Amino acid sequence: APAVYTRLYALTGNKKYMMFADSEFKATHKYLYDKDEHLFYRDSRYFGQKEANGEKVFWGRGNGWVIGGLVEILKTLPENDKEYRPYYFELYNELSTRLAELQTKAGFWHASLLDPDSYTAPETSATGCIVYGLEHGINQGYLYKEKFLPVVLKGWEALVSAVEKDGKLGWVQPVGADPKKVTQDMTELYGTGAFLMAACEIYQLAE
Repeated sequence: APAVYTRLYALTGNKKYMMFADSEFKATHKYLYDKDEHLFYRDSRYFGQKEANGEKVFWGRGNGWVIGGLVEILKTLPENDKEYRPYYFELYNELSTRLAELQTKAGFWHASLLDPDSYTAPETSATGCIVYGLEHGINQGYLYKEKFLPVVLKGWEALVSAVEKDGKLGWVQPVGADPKKVTQDMTELYGTGAFLMAACEIYQLAE
């Protein structure tokens, strides 16, 4: 929703849209962001909950939505904006750095970011959103290419490996609110959408 209101602000110049979007986003950030782990909880139900390995519960796709949303906000805010843009830019870079650290050896991000051993299957909607977010940062010069390019290339190769011969993207966790087990036959439109958004950015990167 904040990305929609920032777009309305950009289109109309009416500052009330940006003021609303900014206040809502910052309230969510303050409430759900874990300053120690630099990750977002899905909602307050997961405060204090732990995974099997004792780590906090941070949903892969939930954090993927956040980095994707931050990209959409940064796309909309003018480059010379000094009032709102620095806050979103700083958070985007902080989250990008943390998510890059959590990529698995196979190139995916899993349903649970801090307990991949309990959720061994890849999860392609989280991976697609995160790869999209990181690729955009490289393309726009927000992220250091030397550091993040290996991450996005490995992530993109992982996504491609999850596409079956008939074109179906597998390993997409169904609609939910927290990490769940995923199987190869699972697919959803939002997983395909994230894949296509990542594909658009990788195409620009290749150019």
